[in-house]
Amino acid sequence: MALGNLGLDLLGQARSFLSYAGEIEGQGRGEDDLAFLRDAWDFRSVTLVEQPNGDFAQTIARHLLFSAWHELVLERLAQSIDTRLAAVAEKGVKEMAYHWRHAAEWTIRLGDGTAESHQRMQFGLETLWGYTPELFSMDAVDQAVLADSVGVDMAALRPEWDRRIDAVLAEATLSRPQGSIRSAGKQGTHSEHLGHILSEMQFLQRAYPGMEW
Repeated sequence: MALGNLGLDLLGQARSFLSYAGEIEGQGRGEDDLAFLRDAWDFRSVTLVEQPNGDFAQTIARHLLFSAWHELVLERLAQSIDTRLAAVAEKGVKEMAYHWRHAAEWTIRLGDGTAESHQRMQFGLETLWGYTPELFSMDAVDQAVLADSVGVDMAALRPEWDRRIDAVLAEATLSRPQGSIRSAGKQGTHSEHLGHILSEMQFLQRAYPGMEW
């Protein structure tokens, strides 16, 4: 139930951002158009978030790595000169504080639990860790909105993210994984998993174009 509620928080944030993106684009597209009628290569999401749930430990590992970053992003975005973005981010920060706490507590519980839960939690982290460098990459769009005081310096978030993650791993008696995977979801190059997610998420809208529920 808790994971479902976390998902609803993220869905609410996505709706706000997509609605605003449609307005800025000025081509008459709304949140549903951007969510349901784009193909995988048109999405600019980081590769980490499209990785499979796996077992509960792997889900928590992804949750931990993402929420630590996402809370920091929203904290900085709440200071944007774009008041619309700042307002969405300010509300999201409060939600992400709970997401981070939930992820950290479960990581500690599993990592410092039984031998089985420890092994599964460590495996989950090692499976997903390689995707984390992309969280802090800066492309031309990131640089442009940062220069305009609208966006966030992703690279500058890394030290605080490291500190938060390392503190939780130490308490959970887990080892920090090494290595990275070359991922470019922010440039529209995704893993196979996003296509499967979209085929399920977009089925009704594509099967019955223009229908409303």
